[in-house]
Amino acid sequence: MITVDYGRLDLRPGHRVLDVGCGAGRHAFETYRRGAHVTAFDRSEEDLLGVKAMFGAMAEAGEAGTVAPGGPDAEATTVHGDATAMPFADGEFDRVIAAEVLEHIVEDEAAIGEIARVLRPGGLAAVTVPRWGPEKVCWLLSDTYHANEGGHVRIYKRSILAERLGRAGLRVVGQHHAHALHSPYWWLKCAVGVDRDVAAVRAYHRLLVWDMMRAPRLTRWTERALNPVLGKSMVLYVRKPADA
Repeated sequence: MITVDYGRLDLRPGHRVLDVGCGAGRHAFETYRRGAHVTAFDRSEEDLLGVKAMFGAMAEAGEAGTVAPGGPDAEATTVHGDATAMPFADGEFDRVIAAEVLEHIVEDEAAIGEIARVLRPGGLAAVTVPRWGPEKVCWLLSDTYHANEGGHVRIYKRSILAERLGRAGLRVVGQHHAHALHSPYWWLKCAVGVDRDVAAVRAYHRLLVWDMMRAPRLTRWTERALNPVLGKSMVLYVRKPADA
């Protein structure tokens, strides 16, 4: 499930890209497939082992993009660490992706500062977090949804996130919402119990998996129409000034 719009991120083959809090690697894999040099960064060594294995499988299957027609394949690596103190040089990356990670970090402004630091002047970053409205409903329906180890520690309003990004020297240049069909799924899951195996939840999950695999026009059109109202994720695209 891809949250970031790579067209808005202006991702190009050969770009050096950092995926902060990569998790299971969904954006890192797509970045690699598009021919960028990607670094998947996360605090979970277990997740990184799976990501590294998939990078290897993609390379072996010829699914890694090329930097240029007839040129070398893109490169992919994994790095373990803390998003509030990343082991990278200033301006090391052309693009940074931070998808659904800041809401898990207590010291989120330190992490935002690190994103700004490792992004090159003139570079772009995509920052995604759960949207305030749909997320607030989940919190009201279930404490288990967020109050657990590694869970969500805050709900962002757009103005607050933009302000914190701005204090780090990053200027918002675009935004959108994504995954409207996922909001009712999580409301249902929270209402019946996050950990309960309920037939209705299983059925909705099968629908979402089918939609992701088949991408039929009807559901794609429906979700695009609903995203401004029900989108589960908020995506902000930010630029680091060229003279930073």
